[in-house]
Amino acid sequence: MEIEKRKPSGREKDEASIKLLSKLRDELHSQHASNRRQAAFNLSWMQEDGLEILQAALFSKAHVTTKNAATYGLRNMRGRMKKMALEVLKEGLKHSSSDTRDVCKSALLRLEGKMEKKPSSKCSARKSKYEIRDIPRGPRGNRQQRTVGMMRSHNRRGPIGNRRSPRD
Repeated sequence: MEIEKRKPSGREKDEASIKLLSKLRDELHSQHASNRRQAAFNLSWMQEDGLEILQAALFSKAHVTTKNAATYGLRNMRGRMKKMALEVLKEGLKHSSSDTRDVCKSALLRLEGKMEKKPSSKCSARKSKYEIRDIPRGPRGNRQQRTVGMMRSHNRRGPIGNRRSPRD
């Protein structure tokens, strides 16, 4: 999906900041999830300009993954922008797009701490049929040795059974 060019707001100080904002805006609409999240996080540190770009992405006809990244950036806003970001998320609950409403609802639930994180794919719901147990401790507090070779080395008798050593 081709996004329209952003008009500078006048708050940008120089050409480098304009280029940076346009680069981050393009990354927010990227195909790669990690690039979208990183761009949203970087935009969250950019005060009004970042808020404006994230808000535009949230209320646009962009894909739901872009809207999800935008809410991630809005959730990570700091300082005086935090209150404005919350207002944008609450405004998204009344939006005509169901994708925007759903994404804003889950973002607000995450901010309140009521939404649980999804389990990672590495931690499956299946339990192993084998239980890992610890070796019980012996009377002296150390782990019991149950091998025959180790028991012989602790005997006072020599390596040949019941014979006594020549010292006796």
